[in-house]
Amino acid sequence: MYIWEQTDWPEFSWDGKQITTTLLKARHEQGRLLGHMEALGFQLQEEAVLRTLTEDVLKSSEIEGENLDPDQVRSSIARRLGMDIGGLKPADRNVEGVVEMMLDATRHFDQALTKDRLFDWHASLFPTGRNLMTKIRVGDWRDDANGPMEVVSGPIGREQVHYTAPPAMRLEAETSRFLDWFSGKQEIDPVLKAGLAHLWFVTLHPFDDGNGRIARAIADMALARSEGSAQRFYSMSAQIRSERNDYYDILEATQKGPLDVTRWLVWFLDCLLRATESAQETLGSVMIKARFWERFATEALNERQIKVLNRMLDGFEGKLTSSKWAKLAKCSQDTAYRDILDLLEKGALQKNPGGGRSTSYDLTQG
Repeated sequence: MYIWEQTDWPEFSWDGKQITTTLLKARHEQGRLLGHMEALGFQLQEEAVLRTLTEDVLKSSEIEGENLDPDQVRSSIARRLGMDIGGLKPADRNVEGVVEMMLDATRHFDQALTKDRLFDWHASLFPTGRNLMTKIRVGDWRDDANGPMEVVSGPIGREQVHYTAPPAMRLEAETSRFLDWFSGKQEIDPVLKAGLAHLWFVTLHPFDDGNGRIARAIADMALARSEGSAQRFYSMSAQIRSERNDYYDILEATQKGPLDVTRWLVWFLDCLLRATESAQETLGSVMIKARFWERFATEALNERQIKVLNRMLDGFEGKLTSSKWAKLAKCSQDTAYRDILDLLEKGALQKNPGGGRSTSYDLTQG
C-alpha cells in the first residue's frame, strides 16, 4: 500500500521528540550562515548568490540525469539578476527555462503558489513540449493515457517499479488540497513545511515529467519563506545530488510506508544541515577570489587575462595549459603564451612541476 492509499491521507504525523533537536540546530545554522553572508559587502554577496544559484540549477538537473552547460546557466542567472560578470554566454531555451523557474520560486517566495504558476513552471522546463524525443503534456496535469504513472529503473523487460503515483483522475482534487495547505497558515515550523511540501508534491507526481525539479523548487520556496530572504547561500539540490542514492531510498521507503513521516523529516533536516555546512566552502571560495583581485587591483590586465583568471577562481576543472588558455580566450597559441608569461612575471600565475607539452599553470596563493 502506498502512502496516498492510506485512509487518512494526507494527514501526516511525526515524532516531535525525534526531530526537535535537529530542527533547532538546522534553524541555528540557517541564521548563522545568513549572518555571515550579510556581513560581506554587496559585491561579495552577489558573487555568493550567483555561485549558489548556478550550482542549484546544475545539480537539480543532474539528479534527473540532465547535464546543463555551467557557463550558460551562470550567464542566464547573471543576466536575470542584473549582474555584470563579463563574457556572458548565450543560453539554450531549456537552460533559460530551468533558471526562470528556480528564480521565480526563490525571488518571489512571498507570492502565492497556484495551479497556473505550477503550469508556467512546467512549461518553462519543457519549452519544446518534449522530453528528448518523447512528446509530453506541457502546462497541464498528466492524463495516464499510456497507463499509470510509475517510477521505474532497470533495463527494458526487467524494470523494477519503485513507486506508482495516484491516478490522474484524482489530481485536480489532490493538487488543490496541496496548494490550499501550502498557502495556508499552520502551526508548523516553515522548515518542516518545506520537507513536507517536497514529499507531498513528488508523491502526487502530477506531471508527465519534471516532478522532481518542481518539488525541489517548491521546497526552496518554502525555505526562502522560513528565512524571509530571497538570497540563496546554500543549495539543497546540490546536497541531494551528492546523496542521491540515500535520497531515493528514503523517498521510496516513505512512499511505501504509513503516514508517520518522521524518518523522512529527520533525513530532510540532516540534509539541510549538511547543505549549510557545504555553503561554508562557497563562502571560502568567494573570499579567496576577493583577496586575489585585491592583490592585483592595480595591475594592467587585458580582457583575456581577466576572463581566464575568473574562470580559474570560479573552480576551473583540470589543468591550465597554453592550448586551453587559447581555447578559453579565443586567441592564438602565441597570444595565449604571451598572456601567461605576463601573469607569471606579475606573480598571478605559477608554473606547475613538469615541462614540455605537459607544462601547466596554477594561481598563486596570496
